[in-house]
Amino acid sequence: MNLVETLSKQYMKESLPDIRIGDTVRVHVRIKEGNRERIQVFEGTIIARKHGGISETITVRRISYGIGVEKVFPLHSPNVDHIELVRRGKVRRAKLYYLRGRVGKSAKVKEDL
Repeated sequence: MNLVETLSKQYMKESLPDIRIGDTVRVHVRIKEGNRERIQVFEGTIIARKHGGISETITVRRISYGIGVEKVFPLHSPNVDHIELVRRGKVRRAKLYYLRGRVGKSAKVKEDL
């Protein structure tokens, strides 16, 4: 292994949940406000998973007060406390960018039983 791989290996998290595209997840993120630190939860559907290794990210989308909100979370970041799987989604695509143009029931992903 080269130097970059060995350095990035020590910062990667060992226990990541089995999450896939279309799953609904709760991402617990550490937020620092002044000198206090708290955990904020962002719940939504995973519409994309990119890169690999230490730089792997997921894009989570949810509708908040009628407006679509997307956040990109680095999986191995120390600011991401943990990721909780709420429900599995049944999808046939690698990226769910088409959900951006949908509203209401058509923006939902079917549950995988």
